[in-house]
Amino acid sequence: MILITGAAGFIGSALAAYLNEKGHTDLVLVDAFDVPQKRRNWDHRHYRFAVDREQLFDWLSAYGGEIKAIFHLGARTDTTLKNDSIFETLNLKYSQRLWRFAAERGVPFFYASSAATYGDGKMGFSDDESLLPLLTPLNPYARSKHAFDLWAISQTHAPPRWAGFKFFNVFGPNEYHKGRMASVAWHGYNQIVRSGRMRLFRSHRPEYADGEQKRDFIYVKDVVRVLYFFFHEKAPSGIYNLGTGEARSFLELAKALYAALDRPMDIEFIDIPLDIRESYQYFTEADIKKLRRIGYTLPFTPLDEAIRDYVHSFLLPEPKTW
Repeated sequence: MILITGAAGFIGSALAAYLNEKGHTDLVLVDAFDVPQKRRNWDHRHYRFAVDREQLFDWLSAYGGEIKAIFHLGARTDTTLKNDSIFETLNLKYSQRLWRFAAERGVPFFYASSAATYGDGKMGFSDDESLLPLLTPLNPYARSKHAFDLWAISQTHAPPRWAGFKFFNVFGPNEYHKGRMASVAWHGYNQIVRSGRMRLFRSHRPEYADGEQKRDFIYVKDVVRVLYFFFHEKAPSGIYNLGTGEARSFLELAKALYAALDRPMDIEFIDIPLDIRESYQYFTEADIKKLRRIGYTLPFTPLDEAIRDYVHSFLLPEPKTW
């Protein structure tokens, strides 16, 4: 069986969908399944067990011998939350406990880190593990992810194969429930459909024009292909960036949305909210040389094509799940 935490969430449910397409129905879906708005992400999947995240370790004591891989994608992801103790419990200690299970049972372990661990980017975006101690994350969420990365690379007792993925700006189907934390693509689409106008953050730094802040936007379909590669191939263990390797501006993303909807551009610039202004990243771009070196050769979907597929396959005429 393949165990997926966060299976009712965005990337976890997309991975379950992709695994189903690849013929894997022996899935163990782990999440808090009492959230009604996320039900559409998982209730049509083919799986063997759905396990509440609070009951996972009791369940593993009975069925853990049947697990052949773990994708630990569940986490508290709210970058605006300031309570470090919540992140320490859910993102660090829970992850450590699951890692120890995988190490003891000899189960491959793949987990979600985040590009937010790079902080303001002054140290670059290399996934060279020797540089990890130099990074300075800017919020409690990012610090919890960074803490686990540092802990993982320090372990002498590890799963037989493991990888931590620094997800960059992922967008695509199954994110509809994320509210404020949903992608700019999702929010922009809804703004354009409602009013014809898309809102982007004004720049508060002189070296960036309004809307020219850049992100490494990556389609969730590409993300799960990489995850499947690590499951299927015996790739070296370690920490890997998971982005396209090409930064694109928010204005370029807006242009792609308007083109997909066949509407004229109409952008309104607004101030970055004060609660995130100091921790706002103006540029991210994944260094993916390590991923390419280990043999992952598939191209990443160009932004315009990814936006077009997202809009026409999953958003029009109303949101659909994968």
